[in-house]
Amino acid sequence: MWKFVRKYLHYAVIGALLMVGEVFMDLLQPGIMRIIVDDGVLGSGSGDSNLRLIINYGILMILIALFGGLCGSLNTVFVNMAAHGIGNELRKACYRTVMGYSFSRMDRSGAGTLINRLTGDITQVQSFFAMLSRGLVRTSFMTAGSIFFMFMLDPAFGITVLVAFPVIVGVLGWFLMKLTPRYLILQSQIDRINTLLQEDLSGIRIIKACVRELYVMAKFGEANAAAVATQIFIMTVFAFINPVINLLTAVLISLVILLGSSGVDTGTASTGAVMAGITYLTQLLHSLMMMIMLFQGISRGRASLSRISEIMKEDLSLKNGSFVPEKPLKGKIEFQNVSFSYPGDESDTLKGIDLTVEPGETVAVIGSTGSGKSTLTGLIDRFYDVNGGRILIDGVDVKDYDLSTLRNSISYTLQKSELFSMSIADNIRWGRPDADDSEVRSAASVAQADSFISEQPEGYDTLVAEDGRSLSGGQRQRIAIARSVIRNAPIMIFDDSTSALDLTTEGRFFRALRNCRPDCTKIIVAQRISTVAGADRIIILDHGRVAAQGKHDQLLENCELYRELYRSQIGDEAVLS
Repeated sequence: MWKFVRKYLHYAVIGALLMVGEVFMDLLQPGIMRIIVDDGVLGSGSGDSNLRLIINYGILMILIALFGGLCGSLNTVFVNMAAHGIGNELRKACYRTVMGYSFSRMDRSGAGTLINRLTGDITQVQSFFAMLSRGLVRTSFMTAGSIFFMFMLDPAFGITVLVAFPVIVGVLGWFLMKLTPRYLILQSQIDRINTLLQEDLSGIRIIKACVRELYVMAKFGEANAAAVATQIFIMTVFAFINPVINLLTAVLISLVILLGSSGVDTGTASTGAVMAGITYLTQLLHSLMMMIMLFQGISRGRASLSRISEIMKEDLSLKNGSFVPEKPLKGKIEFQNVSFSYPGDESDTLKGIDLTVEPGETVAVIGSTGSGKSTLTGLIDRFYDVNGGRILIDGVDVKDYDLSTLRNSISYTLQKSELFSMSIADNIRWGRPDADDSEVRSAASVAQADSFISEQPEGYDTLVAEDGRSLSGGQRQRIAIARSVIRNAPIMIFDDSTSALDLTTEGRFFRALRNCRPDCTKIIVAQRISTVAGADRIIILDHGRVAAQGKHDQLLENCELYRELYRSQIGDEAVLS
């Protein structure tokens, strides 16, 4: 954490010095009060009160209190500047790390857990540093100062407190030891709540369609109940801490009063000294109460810090290469004995794939559900890394490429059309932020989206609802395709991204794409025979292997698997004809 702390360390140091100033001003007050009582009110020595002394020292107490308050206010400002600065840097660093995760790492964590760590946990760490900068300085200096000044008042006072203090600290330490594991459990339970929230809100339509509201509410209630039970346990422990500390402090105050009374009777102590001693004990009590809150914050902060460290110390499975080609890629793709399995899956999704796609070639990939079509294309863009074999682009292993260079050279349209809460034009421009309006409209025209966009209330400036819910499935797909087209990448991958389009619109799109990007390498993953029939070559995947490849007519003649797919969609008569 040092690299995040050192940038704002000067704020923390200034805040700590200001806190020392505030504590010192607080510690001077009881001593001045002793002088007012003994020399001003009781008139030690003469027996008469001294009004002038009372006024002068009273004004001094007010000035000291004002200066102490100013130190405290400035301390709060500087400590918050340090804590929020550290939190800001930490949050950005964690976000950069998460952006570097592979899909497999993201799958393992889950979005809910990562969101909680980047929000709730970092907020707890901010509070943790603020407490260390403010609370720890105050409690330690106030505790040490109160004991020191009690020694100065009467050694018996100081010895009494010094003997009892380790007992109090031991009690607090025992409670802290019991609570720390519970905070880790609590944060995991909050992760679970966030995950359920994300799943249920994103899937609210299917929940309502299947009338499963009661089920998801019950499931959410169980997760909440578990978190509440942990919180109640923590609060119960803290409910017992206060009475224990109050009891120990009451015993101390009683001892000081008893010793002070004996001292006043024997003449070894003054009334003012006893009052000052009680005030120092009260300050010590407040310090201990703050220590309780400090320990609570430290417990939560340590738990959150360990969870954030898991993100920061993550050994990213996707290592960035360094190769940056001097010229634009031609788009030749080679699979050399490629095998792949998803993390935690014992069976291979892809097995021994050997395949070459030439520059400018349009290759379609088809196969039954689960045959590995999307997995195959995802490996090109390094969404995942192969377990065996190699994938080459223009003769260079994809692992050797700089990731940004590699992905800027591939235009990937996902199976699910992800849209953002911004205008339609900005959603298309997401593919290339520097594109002008004419380029946006041209890409939309190729994607067969210009006509319906122009009919929107504000045309291309129409705002898209969250997750594109204000648009139909086909409209979302066409906007996503336009975003892909505008990239002008040498390799284009369409992962079943025209499934919501009617056959006429789909046909017009592929014809327009061929006309505007004839030299681009295109890989089309599809379920429909009509989508792949016009490709230069069709690859048939079956159980993770290349079962056959060739043109549409060749496969109809020679491949039984392709004929079965064709028959299931078109019919026996079409095959016979």
